[in-house]
Amino acid sequence: MSAAVSATAKPAIAHGLRLQWEPAQEAHVLLYPEGMVKLNGSAAAILSRCDGIRTLTDIVADLERSYGVAGLSDEVAAFITLAVAKCWLEIRS
Repeated sequence: MSAAVSATAKPAIAHGLRLQWEPAQEAHVLLYPEGMVKLNGSAAAILSRCDGIRTLTDIVADLERSYGVAGLSDEVAAFITLAVAKCWLEIRS
């Protein structure tokens, strides 16, 4: 896996991909020209916040506030690092 994403990174859905709710799958999916990836609820919650404006720190804070939990930083950072490695996300400046 690639190096960890920094706390100030601004992840965004990569060009050519689209995140959307798919009624037939009853789940959020990440669409790309060759197909799609069906996402679980946690992945969809994280990816829906990756807009290229919010930093990783902002995303974690929003998730923790929305779900009333603390300590999500490591798990969210690990998922975003994986999503960047899979070219689902890109880091914007």
